[in-house]
Order: sequence, then C-alpha cells, then structure tokens
Amino acid sequence: MTYYDDISEGYEELHKEEQLKKVELISLYLKVDKGDKLLDVGCGTGLTTQPWNCRRYGIDPAKKLIEKARSKDKDIEYKIAAAEDIPYEDSLFDIVISVTAIQNFQNIEKGLKEIKRVGKKRFVLSFLRNSPKRRIIEKLIKELFEIKKEIEEDKDIIFIQ
Repeated sequence: MTYYDDISEGYEELHKEEQLKKVELISLYLKVDKGDKLLDVGCGTGLTTQPWNCRRYGIDPAKKLIEKARSKDKDIEYKIAAAEDIPYEDSLFDIVISVTAIQNFQNIEKGLKEIKRVGKKRFVLSFLRNSPKRRIIEKLIKELFEIKKEIEEDKDIIFIQ
C-alpha cells in the first residue's frame, strides 16, 4: 500500500469532500443505532468511519492512513489490516461498510467474502464506477449479498443490503 502511504499527508485534501458527500447519501438509506457495531473496510484516514453515531471500527492496509485516523478520534478502534484478512470474529458487526475501496483489494472475491463473514445483515459497498474491475466487482457483490438498493453516484456505484 505504498501509494496511499505516499499520499497520506494530502489524502483528505484530495478526497474529503467527495467521501463526505457519499456518507451523506448513504445515511439516507442506512439507519444506525447507538448500540450498533460498524466496521469500515478500507477506512483510510477515517473520513467514512467518523460520522456514524455508534461503536466504530476501521481497517486499512496503509499504515500512515491509519496513523492519521487514530490521531483524529480515539473513540474508534483502527487496525492496520487488509480486507482479505479481517482480524475480527464471524458475525461481529451489525454493519459493514466499504466506501470507494473495493477496486483496491488485492483479491476482490476474498475481500468481499471476509466482509460478509464479519458482518450480520447490513452492508454498504461502493467502488469507483470507472474501475476496469467494475464487471467482476458487480458480479461478486450481487452473488454474495442481497442487494436492496443500488445507487450510481458521481464517481461511485453504491450497493446497500
């Protein structure tokens, strides 16, 4: 993950506005209770983890992004980890989100299966709609999850279960 470590200082300047816009859109369809446990897979600096009012956890393989996330919010548990090897037990999370990260997974199928393994019934998955991996990502998401809502946003396709 050296690319994201390399851009960690300017990450939020590059992505903050668009990521918060996606969280705002997702919040129209995802109701979160204070007691819920939410995992953000590919959380970066925590932009998509912080806004939720519940018990929050985030993983990302980029060490410098996780360091930035940890420095901003001590109430969120952040771990350096890849989507393909999520360091949590089965069915631990009420909600699992992954916002604009799936196209970056080393093994998309394994990463999505891990997301499903640690989650219960509520998932929000998005990826860049211009990704050359779009077809395979859509196919796998539709095979592994029961999609209730599909949204084409400016830059992303968002799937909600």
